[in-house]
Amino acid sequence: MNFTAIDVETANADMASICQIGLAKYVGGKSVDEWSTYVDPEDYFDGINVSIHGIDERTVRGAPTFRALFETFRAHLEGAVVVCHTHFDRVATNQACRRYGIEMPQISWLDSARVARRTWKECSSRGYGLYDVCK
Repeated sequence: MNFTAIDVETANADMASICQIGLAKYVGGKSVDEWSTYVDPEDYFDGINVSIHGIDERTVRGAPTFRALFETFRAHLEGAVVVCHTHFDRVATNQACRRYGIEMPQISWLDSARVARRTWKECSSRGYGLYDVCK
């Protein structure tokens, strides 16, 4: 299966406040491309979020906004199967597009946490974090 894995971080509880995007493209089970960028969320950074990912105002100073980098982002994802672990990345991407009035690219989303919960009994109620699933 060919797919692109996505991971985003947000500056605060507003899911549209994306401050970092990471993508990894896989073809035939091999990593063939990676892209990541800091993003100026044009929003405040909450201490709780900073404590999780370590990204703050200084980290994103001079980084492009989501609107400014969107065409590059779209080029990586348009028409792809995009794998996220939980709905967080999908919702954040949708919310950021909505915030900026940008049409969401045509993406087929696959939630790897949902797959793990449905595939392995030991992940059905808890223990489906990436660390546990990779074991």
